[in-house]
Amino acid sequence: MTAQIIDGNALAKNIREEVAGRTAALQAKGIQPHLAIVLVGEDPASQVYVRHKVADSEQTGLKATLERHPATLSEADLLARITALNADPSVHGVLVQLPLPRHMDSHRVIETISPAKDVDGFHVASAGALLVGQPGFWPCTPHGCLKMLDSIGYDLEGKHAVVIGRSNIVGKPMALMLLGRDATVTITHSRTRDLKALTLQADVVVAAVGKRNVLTADMVKPGAVVIDVGMNRNDEGKLCGDVDFAGVKEVAGWITPVPGGVGPMTRAMLLVNTITAAERTAG
Repeated sequence: MTAQIIDGNALAKNIREEVAGRTAALQAKGIQPHLAIVLVGEDPASQVYVRHKVADSEQTGLKATLERHPATLSEADLLARITALNADPSVHGVLVQLPLPRHMDSHRVIETISPAKDVDGFHVASAGALLVGQPGFWPCTPHGCLKMLDSIGYDLEGKHAVVIGRSNIVGKPMALMLLGRDATVTITHSRTRDLKALTLQADVVVAAVGKRNVLTADMVKPGAVVIDVGMNRNDEGKLCGDVDFAGVKEVAGWITPVPGGVGPMTRAMLLVNTITAAERTAG
């Protein structure tokens, strides 16, 4: 068996086209959807991420403003800037790129963003809405993963999903979204005892640890769906995920590649959240 590839690039392209249509409809009403991206410091990965986010926005007609601040920026000044963006009616979405410099409290910074503009879906109000099934902004990466499952017509009802990774950014929101589709969900991490025994039972495995080869072929049930959220570098410096792709693709039924899988979908869902925020403002 060789797994079928879930092409995140192709799916993201379709979503960008949909967002472009929704953007044009708002522009016809005199509304320019606007995403404000705040970058603090010179983290190399963050530089790449925000460049892609700006480029994706421009492809759809969304206005993306990138603010660059030095790593020496005080937390108080950053909070003041976010407060100003909250109050700016021309800004529909606010994203603060993580990670932040060590002298800043990321939780405090994220909670300063207005829930109505929290297009990353990290605010506690967004998490609460997800928990109780109310309208809010779903975190972009888990939402992108669900869209990938939808794209292959995968019915999660009654299925067993294992999420490797407990982070609040991916792991826990992913588990909640899977539970919302009536799946049975087990949350683990890379040091979970008998992790292999758990993953071998899983119909769906989501690897979101940030550690190479956390999931290998002998840990996957034949025909399972494998979603690789990881972003790492191999010994040759090439981008790779958390999954041993070469081995696992010979066992799994479906698998996402890295690059070209979850990453483009994460950015696409950011665009969806931003246009949704603008549409809510327009009424």
